[in-house]
Amino acid sequence: MILRGTMNTRKVGGFYEKKAIEYLKKENFKIIASNYSCKIGEIDVIASKEDTLHFIEIKYRKNLMYGNPLEAVNYRKQQKIYKTAMWFLNENQIFMDFQCSFDVIAITEEQIRYIYNCFGVM
Repeated sequence: MILRGTMNTRKVGGFYEKKAIEYLKKENFKIIASNYSCKIGEIDVIASKEDTLHFIEIKYRKNLMYGNPLEAVNYRKQQKIYKTAMWFLNENQIFMDFQCSFDVIAITEEQIRYIYNCFGVM
């Protein structure tokens, strides 16, 4: 289902975040948090699979006129996600022994692409 019309950006983002979470569940990820936020920033989805904790940024683009969804996760955004992940780990010591992966789910009208370890493993 593709959303069109007058929906605001937040509703569209929420719709595609739900689609991404459905995808992750089908791939046997356990969802730890969605829309996690702290004073540093926000992470769309935090999920675990086996011994890895995945910090996942979800990006949707209706078309490529404004670039590929992956291009929106620039160095500055990566640093903000990394620092927010450190905050999360400090608050949730139970995950300190997990490996961490910083991933992106890029959604276009044609597909959902999951990019594992898009900008580093901790």
